[in-house]
Amino acid sequence: MPQRQGHLLRGVGLMMLAVFMFSSMDTLAKHVLRSYPIPPLIWARYFIQSAFMVAVFGPRMGLGLVRTRHPVLQITRGLLLVSSTVFFYLSLIYLPLAEAAAISFVGPVVVTALSGPLLKERVGPRQWLAVVLGFTGVLIIIRPGGAVFSPTVALPLLTAVFFSLYQIATRKVAGRDDPMTTLFFTALVGAVATTLPLPFTWQTPTPVQWLFITAIGTLGGLGHFLLIRAVEHASPMALAPFVYVQLVWSTALAWLVFGDFPDGGTLSGMGVIVMAGLLAVDWRRLRTPSSAVRR
Repeated sequence: MPQRQGHLLRGVGLMMLAVFMFSSMDTLAKHVLRSYPIPPLIWARYFIQSAFMVAVFGPRMGLGLVRTRHPVLQITRGLLLVSSTVFFYLSLIYLPLAEAAAISFVGPVVVTALSGPLLKERVGPRQWLAVVLGFTGVLIIIRPGGAVFSPTVALPLLTAVFFSLYQIATRKVAGRDDPMTTLFFTALVGAVATTLPLPFTWQTPTPVQWLFITAIGTLGGLGHFLLIRAVEHASPMALAPFVYVQLVWSTALAWLVFGDFPDGGTLSGMGVIVMAGLLAVDWRRLRTPSSAVRR
């Protein structure tokens, strides 16, 4: 029992550190986007993650890192995640970090709503209640007709939709390819797809921008690596609730770096979204904690 407890604590610690990496990545991205275009930033984020995985897993896996029986599905997954990242980074230009993160975290609830028609899964009353709660939380945050509301709130909502489709594609490939291969294809497809507009959008970074851009890619790769290590120590079911700690980190970093702190209504909406996400989880079928983590 003490040994099992120790593994659980290590898993939770690694999960907390992983979501801190993702929140830090988002914070740096918001800062860099004040003076740097989105396309090369996203390219760097995925390229550096690809290089990170090649360096860490390449020596052990070799060509197994890219060996897949479902290339079309893997490419589709990668394109969906890139689309989600594009909309989230766009939202960071117009919205405070904590609000953008909170609205995008309605993703697990969107997955619940789409699981019936796309995966032919049974969605029970508890899951439908989670769907209603999740969108209620979003409405509390954006307050249509209020000062916070603007058309730009559609950007994190689109982030959630594309990320939900990515999660559904991930479910379809789960168990068919090596998890490391699936994770690597996510970064590889992102790097290749964002290379296409690079000649038309490239802006040579300043030395400080290079530092931040490199940090963003490194944090993304390291965050995913820590997620993998976390699930090696503890069950996904035990770790799933700690995914939402990312909202805490994002709120804290937004306050420290940008001086933005959500008002009472936004905090209430964030709490409702977290409750909805936990309610939507099918604990019997949960496989990986990374499925609930953005980007």
